[in-house]
Amino acid sequence: MSIGSDTLIAAGAILAAWPDSTDARRTDDRPVLRIGDRVWGARGLSIVAHLDIEIGDDVWFGPNVYVTDAGHDASDLDRPIGLAMEPAEPVRIGAGSWIGTGAVILPGVTIGEHVVVGANSVVTDDLPSNCVAVGSPARVVRDLTSSD
Repeated sequence: MSIGSDTLIAAGAILAAWPDSTDARRTDDRPVLRIGDRVWGARGLSIVAHLDIEIGDDVWFGPNVYVTDAGHDASDLDRPIGLAMEPAEPVRIGAGSWIGTGAVILPGVTIGEHVVVGANSVVTDDLPSNCVAVGSPARVVRDLTSSD
């Protein structure tokens, strides 16, 4: 795990980096969780990385945000769901973004730079830079311009 300078993560946050050594996509010793400079994480933030989560500079997380690069497979009824990991997929959160209270960022998602993710949104697909996205699943509701 690497954490940039002037980054503040509130008490009670969970930053978990559990590299999956069996994943052939891990070809170097780069940390599975990389957090940029001047990132702010409110209480209740949970980030769980197994393969690759990168958070850009100046990203702010509201309370109770959850970010993960892996999920669980519920299709095998003979195996406990908690033990049935799906393959991890990288997550990227671009610089200058704001992730609202209670948002969930799921595996394989890239969020561009300067993106606002609304409270309680569930991000299941990529979001372009300079936009506001809300809902479950999160959808772009407006573009941000330099006059905003």
